[in-house]
Amino acid sequence: MNLDELLKEKSIDGYSKERFREIRNAWDKVAKPLDSMGKFEPLLAQVGAIQDTFHPEFEAAALPVFAADNGIVNQGVSQSGQEVTAICAENIAKGLTSVCVMAKQVGVQVRLVDVGVNATLTTPEILDKKVRFGTADFSAEPAMKKEEALKAMEEGFTLACDYKERGIRIAGIGEIGIGNTTTSSAVAAALLKLSAAEVTGRGAGLSNAGLSRKIGVIEDAIEKYGLYQADPLTILATVGGLDIAAMTGFYLGAAVNKLPVVLDGMISLTAALLAERLVAGTKEYLLASHNSREPVAKWIVKELSLLPVVDADMALGEGTGSVLMLSLLKTAAAVYEECCPFAEVGIAQYQRF
Repeated sequence: MNLDELLKEKSIDGYSKERFREIRNAWDKVAKPLDSMGKFEPLLAQVGAIQDTFHPEFEAAALPVFAADNGIVNQGVSQSGQEVTAICAENIAKGLTSVCVMAKQVGVQVRLVDVGVNATLTTPEILDKKVRFGTADFSAEPAMKKEEALKAMEEGFTLACDYKERGIRIAGIGEIGIGNTTTSSAVAAALLKLSAAEVTGRGAGLSNAGLSRKIGVIEDAIEKYGLYQADPLTILATVGGLDIAAMTGFYLGAAVNKLPVVLDGMISLTAALLAERLVAGTKEYLLASHNSREPVAKWIVKELSLLPVVDADMALGEGTGSVLMLSLLKTAAAVYEECCPFAEVGIAQYQRF
């Protein structure tokens, strides 16, 4: 199924509930108190059910970092200018940033994907899928055309398909783009019909005056374009970013290809909300990683019924939370696979009452 067909279908079948139950039952046979691995037990069962295996796999893991610029930075919603996006993108491609260092520790392949950086990037390792050189300033005009949003979604969708063909069994996700906490807050506020103040945080660091300005920019855009009444694609094209669009497409491609994706922070969560609104059932293929510091995250986690594990006040982005969660899932899988069952240790298995 291609992206156009999926968007017309508007829904997708979920993972195997029978496989999920098999793995949950297998957890009960591990020599430990029932449910004592907490959220890791249903999450590991979810991964196995998506992969359709009794033995969830984590060795072949990859993480795309989608990079794009946002014209809304013209309104002073960020400490940094767009030039920082290009610098960070090049450094990710060179393996120099936080997510790259973390990924090396757990064997996760990281790839920088340029879908909209407002500069010409030169590092050979960068995957060039640029749709346009940054979005427009949505305070003055829509961020992009719907065709451009769909093109970015297509790039993400295709990459997920490529991962599956290459034998990738689980994926993380990340992003880089100055101003993307503003675009994410705007998209989420419109989709959830919440006020800008309820979902908007300080991003990479704003003063009180800067935060007020950011909230005002989002409020004005929602009113100007009538976004509380708009459909998801219109919301994305009007106030979203190319990174959000590409991540949305990646989730849809992952769902089609039965590829579990471990989410990162607020930008990846916003894209997850978009994907679920566009194609119901997509959320079954997504796993949360951490409780993001940004206020919008809690609303989306609740809306999508996700189970974040890490509560470390993280707000770094790049895919760092995703990599951290992958390492924890891999460790939990070792408990599931290698710990003795009750039958081998001479202890009666715990029973559920």
